[in-house]
Amino acid sequence: MSELINFGREVIHMEAEAVSALADRINEDFERAVEAILTCRGRVIVSGMGKSGLIGKKITATLNSTGISSFFLHPAEAGHGDLGLMRSDDIMLVISKSGRLGEIELVMATGRRLGVTIIALVGDTESELAKRADILLDCSVDKEACPNNLVPTSSTTVTLVMGDALAVALLKARNFSAEDFAQFHPGGTLGWRLLKKVNEIHHTGDAIPIVKETTSMQEMLVVMTEKRLGCVILTDSEQRMKGIFTDGDLRRLLDNKIDLYALSAGDVMKANPKTISAKALLEAALSLMEKHAITQLASTDDDGRVVGIIHLHDILKSKLV
Repeated sequence: MSELINFGREVIHMEAEAVSALADRINEDFERAVEAILTCRGRVIVSGMGKSGLIGKKITATLNSTGISSFFLHPAEAGHGDLGLMRSDDIMLVISKSGRLGEIELVMATGRRLGVTIIALVGDTESELAKRADILLDCSVDKEACPNNLVPTSSTTVTLVMGDALAVALLKARNFSAEDFAQFHPGGTLGWRLLKKVNEIHHTGDAIPIVKETTSMQEMLVVMTEKRLGCVILTDSEQRMKGIFTDGDLRRLLDNKIDLYALSAGDVMKANPKTISAKALLEAALSLMEKHAITQLASTDDDGRVVGIIHLHDILKSKLV
């Protein structure tokens, strides 16, 4: 095995150990930080320089995606007008490995003047930033994964994980559901899967291949051919589902050399087929089709009446899969 492969694995092990050690530092201060953000009436202002700033931007994005309004405030830009974004009902999340203030001092001074609560994610618990913060989250590491112990590696990973822990704890405390998450991701595949409903793409009205049980086999096959959905739905006089007949059923009948024209729809239908509410999520429809190895599914209203039909191809054409 080459030296580079061994070194790559060593880096991963070192960072994993640093993250594992972080778990022991999730304490009362972490709980205080979560509660402070939960009760904040304003926004979460995230700030940090260099690599810490990059991690801060990711934490900002995670908070926003879970419904916690936040924005990243670059310390170097803050003194050129961006401090005007800050409000007294905001809360501040300041990130620094060294804990030296530098450009961050101006941001913190403005926060102090406005009475903003300051949470510090810091690598040195004895630093000036740690001492001036209201809540301290210890993100220290014994050693960077860099062989010279210089390049932020383990420290940035640990800080990112601490940010994730905060975001997920906030999510848990607010009973944030998958549907809530989808509201903030309507454009992606995840949002599509969690928001799109059957009634948005199912076939309705004259496009539904519906016949009665007494319909002749010949007439039923004409309907199946015209509607081109590979099946016929059988309903009673109140449009409630009685059965289904698919092109697969037709092939099996032909294999058995049965006199088709002596039969009616009711003679060949499969009784009690699977249905789904028209208000159900497409995700649920796909799951049901996969579970029962079917390609067509009738959709029903609140009273159990057939109002549409959805084909697996309709789902494949969407962004769901």
